[in-house]
Amino acid sequence: MKIAVTHNNGEIFQHFGKSEQFKIYCIENNKIISSEVVDTNGTGHGALAGFLKDRGVEAIICGGIGSGAVNALADAGIKVYGGVSGNADKAAEALAEDKLVYSSEVNCSHHDHSEEHNCGEHNCGSHSCH
Repeated sequence: MKIAVTHNNGEIFQHFGKSEQFKIYCIENNKIISSEVVDTNGTGHGALAGFLKDRGVEAIICGGIGSGAVNALADAGIKVYGGVSGNADKAAEALAEDKLVYSSEVNCSHHDHSEEHNCGEHNCGSHSCH
């Protein structure tokens, strides 16, 4: 099984659509057997589903994620584990061991913010993305 984690300096990046890197893990028998960090090369939002599908990813661990991206990932056959924060490697290990704590209701509503509140200013870490 291949899983990807939104990645920034070893941590789970909190805005799926603006992810510049993913760490992709290969899991066998509930253990990580390999991993690599891949750059998205400017691919964003909806196109990320194709980017991940092309790499054989079956699940994604992320922080905040919008409903459009969730739908695109579902259409690509990729399961979403959202609302996760902290160390990327530890989250991947937890998923491999079926112990990951995540939110099935995660939805980043950054497109609905008022003018004085913008996700890009704080990476969706402290509001309705979780």
